[in-house]
Amino acid sequence: MSETEAEIQEAPVEKTEAVVEETEAAEEVKTESAQESKAQPETKKEGPEKWGIAHIYSSYNNTIIHMTDLTGAETVSISSGGIHVTADRYESSPFAAMKAANAVVESARTKGFTGFHIRVRAVGGVGSRVPGPGAQAAIRALARGGFKIGRIDDVTPIPHDTTRKKGGKRGRRV
Repeated sequence: MSETEAEIQEAPVEKTEAVVEETEAAEEVKTESAQESKAQPETKKEGPEKWGIAHIYSSYNNTIIHMTDLTGAETVSISSGGIHVTADRYESSPFAAMKAANAVVESARTKGFTGFHIRVRAVGGVGSRVPGPGAQAAIRALARGGFKIGRIDDVTPIPHDTTRKKGGKRGRRV
């Protein structure tokens, strides 16, 4: 082969490589712009965050969920297990607590709240200070409501010197 034939054979190969590189670069630019255009609609324009406090009082007889603003002074929504069931024995059930929490969530969503802190309270005093059966279900239903959850606190009142137990000095005589 002569030098001219070798140059002719090499030249098209170089051009095709250059063309391939240009097309790959153009495709990358197109995909980047497509990704940017796809990424823009996914980001939501959110206004200022509005936080509240969900007070959950759970005893063995009922579950009450009270939603307030951050100061605790203004009530946003309130619901209890007894509103959502027909029998008294079901007022403290997890199902009733979940229904009450969903009612509070809907009301808070219409008023523009985006997140809340949760305060769980059980019955204080002499006996057991364990929240009732509806507390866990209420927390779970509030979490599924689509809000941001800040802190979960236990605010059960604990007596420092306690109140006197019933039964007198010698206790309950059987």
